Amino acid sequence: MAAPDLAERIKQLDATLSSIEQVLDVDGMRAEVAELGQQVAAPDLWDDQSNAQRVTSRLSTLQAEIERITDLRSRVDDVQVLLELAGEEDDAASFSEVGVEVDRLAKTIEALEVRTLLSGEYDEREALVTIRSGAGGVDAADWAEMLMRMYLRWAERHRYPTEVYDTSYAEEAGIKSATFAVKAPYAYGTLSVEQGTHRLVRISPFDNQGRRQTSFAAVEVVPVLEQTDAIEVPDEEVRVDVFRSSGPGGQSVNTTDSAVRLTHVPTGIVVAVQNEKSQLQNKNTAMVILKAKLLALKRAEEKATLDEMRGDVAASWGDQMRSYVLNPYQMVKDLRTDYEEGNPSGVLDGDIDGFIEAGIRWRRAAVA
Repeated sequence: MAAPDLAERIKQLDATLSSIEQVLDVDGMRAEVAELGQQVAAPDLWDDQSNAQRVTSRLSTLQAEIERITDLRSRVDDVQVLLELAGEEDDAASFSEVGVEVDRLAKTIEALEVRTLLSGEYDEREALVTIRSGAGGVDAADWAEMLMRMYLRWAERHRYPTEVYDTSYAEEAGIKSATFAVKAPYAYGTLSVEQGTHRLVRISPFDNQGRRQTSFAAVEVVPVLEQTDAIEVPDEEVRVDVFRSSGPGGQSVNTTDSAVRLTHVPTGIVVAVQNEKSQLQNKNTAMVILKAKLLALKRAEEKATLDEMRGDVAASWGDQMRSYVLNPYQMVKDLRTDYEEGNPSGVLDGDIDGFIEAGIRWRRAAVA
């Protein structure tokens, strides 16, 4: 790429990043970091552990965000200097190096720009993701587990912490359902476009005749609640069951009845948590998840868009929002945005940013 073209691209990247810094209010973030830093330094901070965890978590999140934006600003400034040096030396290799860095910057800044489109009431929250197998028998259970791995790998690629709260294993292979948290800012706003029914077409590894099988799994995404969210759940509306944690094939992984299942009687919503050894810890975590699901239900009913908030739970023919075809050809296509990728292996290994960004832009355009 010629020097004038590179200079113009860098100028555009600089302008886009400046706009992002303004929208995200980086100065305001720095002011909040200073305020939270004073709270963290207070000797009585941990007298209220819930508040202390909220404060330290928020501080860590903001510091990471500021570092990310500051690093991008530094890279844009550096690549401008590199371009000037390459021009002075008239060095083709240096121009090539600048071009590579500009491409990398463009991709990173574009992803950050998508973040500015997340302005919903709960978009900045962490996310609770539930995956359930649908039509397709053992293949569907295996497909649900593949989807769970895809999202966990996506989070790992972005260095987002995750925590699996419950996994209900199927008898032969895969999972019936699973619930996990993605503990990162804007995880809900980002992943909410992934909710719906996902369809897989492949040669079934469980069919001894090698026939092609279509299977379905449903993805539901709700925001994690904070203490200020007013969702009251009377004790008499919740049935509490305790049981022994189990792993694949029904094997017991705990010798005590520490796993907890909560059933919200009025709505029929069921939440199970078995990742902690303490029954009390599991119950507390299950209540957080239950309240998050009830909040999603409440918002959906208020807006008369239950399917939009809770995702498409039918997980069957005619309901899919995305198709993953492994046979007779290789293709993953989102049926809402028409975005597609020809490398299903990469997608299933967590490379789903293209689908997420297209989904966010599609959603924003739909409500504009």
